[in-house]
Amino acid sequence: MQAPLIFDGHNDLLLRIHNGDVSGETDGFLGDGGNQIDLVKARAGGFGGGFFAIYVPSPDKALDDSEMMSESYDLPLPPMVEPSAATRAALSQAAILHRLERSGALRICCSSDAIRTTMAKGTLAAVMHMEGAEAIDRDFDMLEVLYAAGLRSLGPVWSRPTIFGHGVPFRYPSTGDTGPGLTEDGIRLVKACNQMKILVDLSHLNEAGFWSVAEHSDAPLVATHSNAHALCPHSRNLTDRQLHAIRDSDGMVGLNFAVAFLRQDGRMEADTPIEQMIRHLDYLIAVLGEDRVGMGSDFDGATVPAEIGTVAGLPKLRQAMRAHGYDDALMAKLCHENWLRVLDKTWS
Repeated sequence: MQAPLIFDGHNDLLLRIHNGDVSGETDGFLGDGGNQIDLVKARAGGFGGGFFAIYVPSPDKALDDSEMMSESYDLPLPPMVEPSAATRAALSQAAILHRLERSGALRICCSSDAIRTTMAKGTLAAVMHMEGAEAIDRDFDMLEVLYAAGLRSLGPVWSRPTIFGHGVPFRYPSTGDTGPGLTEDGIRLVKACNQMKILVDLSHLNEAGFWSVAEHSDAPLVATHSNAHALCPHSRNLTDRQLHAIRDSDGMVGLNFAVAFLRQDGRMEADTPIEQMIRHLDYLIAVLGEDRVGMGSDFDGATVPAEIGTVAGLPKLRQAMRAHGYDDALMAKLCHENWLRVLDKTWS
């Protein structure tokens, strides 16, 4: 079952290609490079596209979440990244996305109409997103350059601090109330994104940063890949109060497939039933309304339920949603229409 097409709020494919984790950026995407997203798997799973994240890796060893995220935990965050290294990594990943577009594998989309048209033609629709603004300077020169390259969504932080704010640690059990929020530069960044019609992503921000964005932004509040704290008390998940603010702004939340943010015990275990995803969808729909919930998988950046595994496994999620009682209209909204709605409001 491949319909309706799924448009997704977050993946980390560009980082995997940048790191050399797949067999060449074009071959690894056009063929089977060992990643969770490629064209073959996308066609098999009815994956229409989504937010392709630019993420600056830490120079030190990355978090070994599969081994450390069990029982209660509080993983140490790496320090701030040196600006020139961040710039090199960000430009490299932006260039990878453009080369994929030039190969015909996808189209970089800067409007909701472009996403609709691209998916209707059977081409992957890609939104250039930045997860953590380490490569953005205080004068926003790099923001202008990346905007010209197609950047239309930005998260001020990926958990570790930036000059713009502070994120949440990978901590369980915990709320996101873990420290100070946006800096003065961070508030300026939010306002610049509003002016340029760049979506500001709340995922990875701590609670203080979330409320700073809520205070200073004039756009819908959006968390591209987060879940419900009431069902999984992880620092990365959103409290009811945060969900209410997103609802009141007519924003939305993309369901994160990462199992540690789905499971009530916070464990990073692939043996997690799809029913956990349905529980979060039900909860988010109940709090936000059926027009403000979508998908935010975190493919190629997280351990997802083994039943799904890759984008080729998305039909199993659709089957579970239908078996749970979601009708055709709700399926279409959750799979892609809600993303198009909120992007229309943010970018227009």
